[in-house]
Amino acid sequence: MLNLSYKSILAIAIPLMGSTFIQSIVLLTDSSFLSRYDTLAFGAAGNGGLIYITMFMTLVGLNEGTQILMARRIGEEREHLLPRIFGSSILINFVIVAILFLFSWMILPDIITSNVHDTQLGELQIDYLQIRSYGLLPSIISLAILAYLTSIGKTFLILINSLVIALANIGMDYTLIFGHFGFPEMGLDGAAIASTISDFLGLLFLIVAIFFQPNAKKHEILSKFRVKWTTIKKLLILGSPIMLQGLAALLTWTIFFFWIEQMGVFELTVSQNIRSLYFLAFVPIWGFGATAKTYVSQYMGRQDFKSVAIAMRRIQLLTMLFLFVVFHGAFFYPEKLIALVNPEEEFLATSAETLRFLFGSMMLYGFCSIYFYTISGSGNTRYSFLIELISVLVYLVCAFLFIKVLKWDVQAIWTVEYIYFGVIGILSIGYLKFFNWQKKQI
Repeated sequence: MLNLSYKSILAIAIPLMGSTFIQSIVLLTDSSFLSRYDTLAFGAAGNGGLIYITMFMTLVGLNEGTQILMARRIGEEREHLLPRIFGSSILINFVIVAILFLFSWMILPDIITSNVHDTQLGELQIDYLQIRSYGLLPSIISLAILAYLTSIGKTFLILINSLVIALANIGMDYTLIFGHFGFPEMGLDGAAIASTISDFLGLLFLIVAIFFQPNAKKHEILSKFRVKWTTIKKLLILGSPIMLQGLAALLTWTIFFFWIEQMGVFELTVSQNIRSLYFLAFVPIWGFGATAKTYVSQYMGRQDFKSVAIAMRRIQLLTMLFLFVVFHGAFFYPEKLIALVNPEEEFLATSAETLRFLFGSMMLYGFCSIYFYTISGSGNTRYSFLIELISVLVYLVCAFLFIKVLKWDVQAIWTVEYIYFGVIGILSIGYLKFFNWQKKQI
């Protein structure tokens, strides 16, 4: 059972934050390389990457359900059920990946072509995504392994896995984008190939790691690997709202960037600069969010609601502290951060002003996020999805109003982030205060 001490919380959260930080560095590296290679390729990778992440979040949502269900069974001292949860998760992942892969090749190109303002940009996005879609294949197994490791609190291996992926990706980006060490110059296609190969190397590491992991041997994750219909049903009931929640959030952001692309190359480039750095702020938020779900689910399995409240308060405090440490540069020296991503002088001032403006929105979300993640961790995932759905609908209405009707400048348009995070916070706090969420059984 997990310990409530700050040290124990950090022992789980820091590797998860390290993993997210490394992924952010990879994103920054991709952006930095491509911005120096070609502005159009930089924009195409940004929008194409958002579409890929949107598809990938479909899988992540389902596997967060796996993490929550495994943590609950550990809290209930029913660890013998973990192998069937693990096996059932892999089968669900396989089906979802098959659907997403076909979608990215057969349907998505027409959607992109009919929505982009710049035809050449659309073609580049399609090329990027069709290569990048192969990166979905290793996630069939890797996400199930990551869900298991998070549920038992053994997150250090997740950090090492991210390091393997990051180092491979950065090295291959440099090699394939610009054509070094005898390889041809591949530009945007090189970035997509580098990321995809890196994902397969990450899977290889996880397979070896789980084979030798002591807890995995004790829980007989591999030796008693099973697929059971009743478990599949539970995972779908628990995970599908989280899947739809992540899908709705990122699909909304994708639409937002399509609308910005229609404003012009300057506005799109500024926003892509912001997007590349924005993910730094999510390092502590996602790391402590995953930690919160594990703590809440395990202690609810023991019906220990006092410990749930203690965990929430401590994780919230740590989230705010680490968020300020990681993202303070957005307020105090945004020009230096923007220059790391895109040193082009014409975009620097507006990008920096917008990044400083958004610092407050991320601090707001850091405070509110723990309430939102507590709802998911408790198993009330339908309500967390409902909160997300209402928030993104408000976001889309405001974004449409600011971009299409009022025609605000690019910095003012990003006010939608304050509105979005504020709505999530108000609805989450209201749900935890007025609804009987503690009785949820999964």
